[in-house]
Amino acid sequence: MADGRTVLVTGVSRDLGRTFARTLAADPSVDRVVGVDAVPPRGDIGDVTFVRADIRNPVIAKIIDREDVDTVVHMSVIATPGSAGARGTMKELNVIGTMQLLAACQKSPRVRKLVVKSTTTVYGSSSRDPAMFTEDMEPRRAARSGYAKDVAEVEGYVRGFARRRPDVVVTMLRCANVIGPRVVSPLTSYFRMPVIPTVLGFDPRLQFLHEHDLNRALRHAVLEESHGTFNVAGDGIMPLSQALRRLQRPGVPLPSIAFGGLGSALRSARLADLSPELISFLTFGRGVDTTRMRTELGFEPQYSTAEAFCEFASTLTPTGGHAVRMLDSVAERLPEPEEAPLPGAPRLSIAGGTDG
Repeated sequence: MADGRTVLVTGVSRDLGRTFARTLAADPSVDRVVGVDAVPPRGDIGDVTFVRADIRNPVIAKIIDREDVDTVVHMSVIATPGSAGARGTMKELNVIGTMQLLAACQKSPRVRKLVVKSTTTVYGSSSRDPAMFTEDMEPRRAARSGYAKDVAEVEGYVRGFARRRPDVVVTMLRCANVIGPRVVSPLTSYFRMPVIPTVLGFDPRLQFLHEHDLNRALRHAVLEESHGTFNVAGDGIMPLSQALRRLQRPGVPLPSIAFGGLGSALRSARLADLSPELISFLTFGRGVDTTRMRTELGFEPQYSTAEAFCEFASTLTPTGGHAVRMLDSVAERLPEPEEAPLPGAPRLSIAGGTDG
């Protein structure tokens, strides 16, 4: 592609979007970067031109036209409501916002490239999953609600746009869980807990993408002619048990019913957001095949899954006895078990030990 392009990046109020926009603005092959979000970004955005706008509003079409945008990078699909408000607002931002953005791109004769940051969460997590998902595979169990359903709808709209505008290069990156010292997400919040609850009897396979490699993959997609959908993840798989050893933080296995109850308690206490899809991921795990990433997209991550996690873990301090007290503080929020334990069987406490 010729130099001198103008790139619009959505979602720049969040750290990943802001960092990418700032990095792209420093690239000599990019003329201008316009960052769009409903709230101003925190921190330095470098040479990025910030425009305060809500992509759910048709005004986004005027911005694309006024700024002579030829490349759009969509990073506004969010995993948790956060400051956005309730779940309904989150769904509007994800789905309605994407629809308005795509409608604006469709109307613009200047737009010739669309890059969408998607996620491997779209594959779901279940006991019937294949060892590795390829891009052509569907989830074994379609998502009925939450972030995973939003992502599935967003991807459907993007595919529809690609059919209507075959002249536009559409690159969709299904990124594994992004991890790094500066990443704040439901999964990194889970790993930052003083003690890590796990699902009894399960050791899920995890796959990560370093935040630095996310930036590199998005930049590569902007600068190269790569049409299609690509899994993007670091090499290798890491079992959750190995991750806990790297963290040097105590773990406590809980029965699945108690784990779900703990997730609700932690959400209420604003300590972590264990959504239903994250609980499924921490039960069954997920692996994706990245062959197409290398052969067709032409991208190679610098960090493997293990290396990405090790760098993240190195920034955390091993925890001690106060971890047990933290879980005890939310124990009373858990639902009472419906069945009594077998006679003579030790009763598992929330701290992971036994009573008596």
